[in-house]
Amino acid sequence: MSASEDASGEQVEVMAPRRLLLVGEGNFSFAAALSETLDPSTSLTATCLQRPADVAPDPVARENLQRLHERGTKIRFGVDCTQLADAFELHDRQFDRIYFNFPHCGRKAGVARNRELLAKFFQSCADVLAEEGEVHVALCRGQGGTPADNPIREWHNSWQVVAMAALGRFILSDVHPFSCETMPGYKCTGYRSQNKSFHVEGAVNHIFTRSLPFEGLQPRVFKIKLDGQWFSFPEPGALAGKLNRGFLEASSCHPIKTINEKLIAELGKAFPLKRLKCSFPLLPQGGTSVPTSWNCDLSAVFWINLLKDNTNYEPLTGGTTQDMEDFIVSFSELSLPKSPGRDGKEEAHDGIYGQAKACLRPSLLVHVQAIIQAPDFLPGSLHILSGPVFRKCLILPFTMPAFHETLFILGFNQNLKDGCLQSLLDHLKGILDSFLTQTAVEGSKLSSSVEFVFQPNGKDYMINVKSHNFGPDFAKDLIIGSVTTSATSIIHKDQCFVFVSMNLDLLAMLIWGISDWRMLWTFDKRFLKSFVSGKIEPFKSYSLYPPCFVHDISFWLDEKKGFDELEFHTVARSVSQDTVISIQFLSRFQHPKTEQVSLCYRLTYQTCDKALTQQQVISMQSQFRKEIQQRLHLTPR
Repeated sequence: MSASEDASGEQVEVMAPRRLLLVGEGNFSFAAALSETLDPSTSLTATCLQRPADVAPDPVARENLQRLHERGTKIRFGVDCTQLADAFELHDRQFDRIYFNFPHCGRKAGVARNRELLAKFFQSCADVLAEEGEVHVALCRGQGGTPADNPIREWHNSWQVVAMAALGRFILSDVHPFSCETMPGYKCTGYRSQNKSFHVEGAVNHIFTRSLPFEGLQPRVFKIKLDGQWFSFPEPGALAGKLNRGFLEASSCHPIKTINEKLIAELGKAFPLKRLKCSFPLLPQGGTSVPTSWNCDLSAVFWINLLKDNTNYEPLTGGTTQDMEDFIVSFSELSLPKSPGRDGKEEAHDGIYGQAKACLRPSLLVHVQAIIQAPDFLPGSLHILSGPVFRKCLILPFTMPAFHETLFILGFNQNLKDGCLQSLLDHLKGILDSFLTQTAVEGSKLSSSVEFVFQPNGKDYMINVKSHNFGPDFAKDLIIGSVTTSATSIIHKDQCFVFVSMNLDLLAMLIWGISDWRMLWTFDKRFLKSFVSGKIEPFKSYSLYPPCFVHDISFWLDEKKGFDELEFHTVARSVSQDTVISIQFLSRFQHPKTEQVSLCYRLTYQTCDKALTQQQVISMQSQFRKEIQQRLHLTPR
């Protein structure tokens, strides 16, 4: 794409000439019809597997070929769509769009052979398609095996087009009905390899685009300066690609930042604001404590080893070094909590000159004491702290090991407690209700609602949202935050404090209708392009109907070590690069003689933004078996 000036002198975007490739043409009627709709700058190449002598007897084909020659269309015979790299030289590739209408191996070929044809075709497309190109595949009703078909065939009886495309690293980005009426003159032929037409009612056009590779999610290595000494630490496998992403930075256009800024701006209309700078999330600073209302479960904390590093900023083996020079912290100021061992006892640390054990911040609530004890704390002002937090969690649809938290802290005179607290809650509810109704599901009379659920301790609340933003038939109660009251400041003894903690990731999902939290962390540039500045519109995924792969695993427990289900989920998350979306307990078995206990679980693999193949899943499952044996002392059966 380039820029030029129009008659008014303003710059306008000019699309570069497009190059289209048609494969598997029969009588060339689709090519002839398509050629009449194209811009003169578009280059069209139509190909077929047959030789010229095989096509010549067909009068319809001869007429279409004549029309194509007159329009300057390139015609190629004897082109095997599963070997496109052999048909085009390097300088003649980079097609912007490849069409394959109603592929079939011919005669009475079964679904297995047609799947193989699709798989080889997609692998071949990867060699000749432009980086941002599209592959269009039209299939008869039911063949694709996706929810776009009506009716949907059973998966094993379909062509599994999305799974076959994954073998070429393609994802399904769009679907729409295939209509012959939009292509006057197009005649579908080839029924059982004969010059006979076939039914295309209910046919679906599938549009595929390239997927990001899995290799980009390898854990990185970070550096941080402590008391003048550089230390390095590896990114935990379960958090690969989630540290230091900068979603809340000034230059970011991520929806998490967008909703945080909108939320702060609206609250700023009712309260004076004071924004606080958030440090790198490497363990709490000395002197901080966690409010008793927040259950600080040390087993859910991500512990890391800080290794003394004298590599002079050179990349470390096994990952990319990410310098943390902006986050210089004095080692004497750090409060290093002791990590629990597998037997529940605390582990000692090796000290600054060898290695030290630290943790990633599990919540911004660890900072509240430092904030309210600060001499410059302003009662009556809403203090705001926003940043990423990390904690281990079970693999569930709306739980996440990394998310962005925003923390609002308000101090006020104890005599005004009830009025100030109610005012804050009323404003917050009004703002959230307004956000959630902006993207209400089209055509649905149902709306999302926010409520503050009173807790048994008689003073705190959970912020609950009942949302329909994931579909009219999907209602979900989600806890997106908490409201905690406290009076613990030594400096401001006459003050009462309220802390409002909110999960920005969940809020963004609800507002934009993003059904999978992993999409927020994608490296695919198409995600951010989906959001228009200043507008809140429902998110449309560019990866549709990704297939699921199910694998069961059973293992013997070690009587001495026991079974840590949280670590079991964390290892699965790490090994699978967050592709395991569900872990379901199936059964427990106790051997009648040895009394040894065995557990059986079912793992479901599925991606939200990348192509995933059965072979990749098999490899992950095999690695998972090894990891649970090595790290959790479980013996796979």
